[in-house]
Amino acid sequence: MSETIISADIVDKNNAAREADLKRDYAALGERLDRRGIAVDAIRDKVEKFAVAIPSWGVGTGGTRFARFPGVGEPRDIFDRIEDCAVIRQLTQATPTVSLHIPWDKADPNRLKQAASRFGLGFDAMNSNTFSDASDQKLSYKFGSLSHADAATRRQAVEHNLECIEIGKALGSKALTVWIGDGSNFPGQVNFAKAFERYLDAMKEIYAGLPDDWKLFTEHKMYEPAFYSTVVQDWGTNYIIAKELGDKAFCLVDLGHHAPNVNIEMIVSRLIQFKKLGGFHFNDSKYGDDDLDAGSIDPYRLFLVFNELVDAELAGAEGFDPAHMLDQSHNVTDPIESLMLSAVEVQRAYGQALLVDRQALQAYQDANDALMATQTLKAAYRTDVEPILAMARLNTGGAIDPVATYRAAGYRAKVAAERPAVAGGGGGIV
Repeated sequence: MSETIISADIVDKNNAAREADLKRDYAALGERLDRRGIAVDAIRDKVEKFAVAIPSWGVGTGGTRFARFPGVGEPRDIFDRIEDCAVIRQLTQATPTVSLHIPWDKADPNRLKQAASRFGLGFDAMNSNTFSDASDQKLSYKFGSLSHADAATRRQAVEHNLECIEIGKALGSKALTVWIGDGSNFPGQVNFAKAFERYLDAMKEIYAGLPDDWKLFTEHKMYEPAFYSTVVQDWGTNYIIAKELGDKAFCLVDLGHHAPNVNIEMIVSRLIQFKKLGGFHFNDSKYGDDDLDAGSIDPYRLFLVFNELVDAELAGAEGFDPAHMLDQSHNVTDPIESLMLSAVEVQRAYGQALLVDRQALQAYQDANDALMATQTLKAAYRTDVEPILAMARLNTGGAIDPVATYRAAGYRAKVAAERPAVAGGGGGIV
């Protein structure tokens, strides 16, 4: 039996106060869905099985390029972060795995496995870091890593990724995610073709180090920290990389890594169609890579992404098995609360997408009936699936209201008393 951090009595008490209302709401929703030919229990069963990974770094307080304002009770190390992730998992029952970032989370793999197994947690994709310099690092990544003009710097970056694979193998991970900040800030600073060639050569070495049952996820981002050009700047370049590397290489889509108003759901469709969708980093954005809570700005876009995912799932698309992970920065909220709600929002989008009348949608599309086709999507999106999500949590041992239960437990105050306060800091911009 896995340990829990929040007392079962607190969870049970909070659930008991809400269970009767939930059952009435669930029954009422079931009646409405039944008139549409949808079995509410079937949707709930699917939602119960849906999972999204927690980024270890997400449970810490983030910041901006200008400053960081630490929160109380911030995790001191990866073992504190695992405990925070365990709280999210316990209350939402939607986050069974943690994604580690090396070297931030570097520790003895046996200790990591023991710490995670206490709470029934596993490990998702490993994440390498060649976009910043570690304290004991010999060569700097200021001017790039896997595409750097200096062969020794590229070798260092390759070896770091191979080390991440070895750590992941010991932990039971099955994937490596590679995102680089390589690029340029001035025209003429780099030769575009040569930089991309160096990147591909380095990635081929990393790819060769993958175990047979692993996947390699490459992540694109249009800008930042390089503002004039980025080596892996869009999904087209990312697709080229995945095709060049081989069958174990896939494209990872971060919802914040695109220009405003880019049609992300169509990108998802294209990558599914050509069997190169690896997975997602879920977050939201207003201006750029804001790393805001998933669904906090444009929940309809999140739904439209899941509409494509569910369409592929129901069609049995070949090779379709995307990984799901949150990737957020929390500057003004409790990170645990934000991550719990984001996990719920991702589940919500999935549940809503399951309600789309796909037979009707196909008929409207074939008849070029644009109005009714879009109304068919909106009918699903406008359906309040909260009773389904809450019942899924109740059935699996979670909290009907995760945030209310978390606050009632006083977890943040408890860890604040145990973890030393962290001083704030500037971001270097004045």
